[in-house]
Amino acid sequence: MTAESRTLQQLPSDLDPSRLPQHVATIMDGNGRWALQRGLPRALGHRKGVVALKDLLRCCRDWGIPALTAYAFSTENWGRPLAEVEFLMALFEQVLRRERAEMMRENVCIRFVGNLAALPASLQSEIAEAMDATQDNSGTRFTVATNYGGRQEIVQACRAIARAVEQGHVAPDDIDENLFERYLYTTGTSHPDLLIRTSGELRISNFMLWQLAYAEIYVTETFWPDFNRAAFHSALRAYQRRDRRFGKLQPSQSPPT
Repeated sequence: MTAESRTLQQLPSDLDPSRLPQHVATIMDGNGRWALQRGLPRALGHRKGVVALKDLLRCCRDWGIPALTAYAFSTENWGRPLAEVEFLMALFEQVLRRERAEMMRENVCIRFVGNLAALPASLQSEIAEAMDATQDNSGTRFTVATNYGGRQEIVQACRAIARAVEQGHVAPDDIDENLFERYLYTTGTSHPDLLIRTSGELRISNFMLWQLAYAEIYVTETFWPDFNRAAFHSALRAYQRRDRRFGKLQPSQSPPT
């Protein structure tokens, strides 16, 4: 049985395989509130969130969605209590070390984007090893946005282009959208077709400001630790009901000539 036929067997029957998003991005919100509602430490909410992310990654593989991007830690998250930030940095490191072999078995290609130089040295090392080990894997392309901010990304791209112009490597008239994208953290990665935000918040929180220009946005009240395959199924059904025009009219809607 081929990988494609296995995917079609596992895909829910009410989803059209030809209309699935090729790239799903997610803002994983609500870990802390999930824990507080249950009288648990926030740390346990973050640990449960890791489990939910692993299941979503496997679901993308099983259902034939080739790319997933997760917003793991924003530039603004440094403003959280020091103990929580330190816990998150240690958690990222532990998960990477623990899951690397499994990512290899499951053919996952993992990539991190953001200002990685500001992360703890030990975490930077784990990130580099994970990306190096999985770079030739041909399965799900899994991008983790860590110490990432959309405004920061655009500013650093502008600075890099300005330096290239100053050094004579780029002419001002050569600057267009394609050139600009080559200076973004996400260069070489397709734009998301679908953004999922959990916990009911109606904002994109400085996430992929350039890349989400025409993404469909789906918001659910579900807290991230409870976001399971059934919730993802609902998001995909909603996505497939959308009419994606990218600012244009469908042929049937065009005015007569």
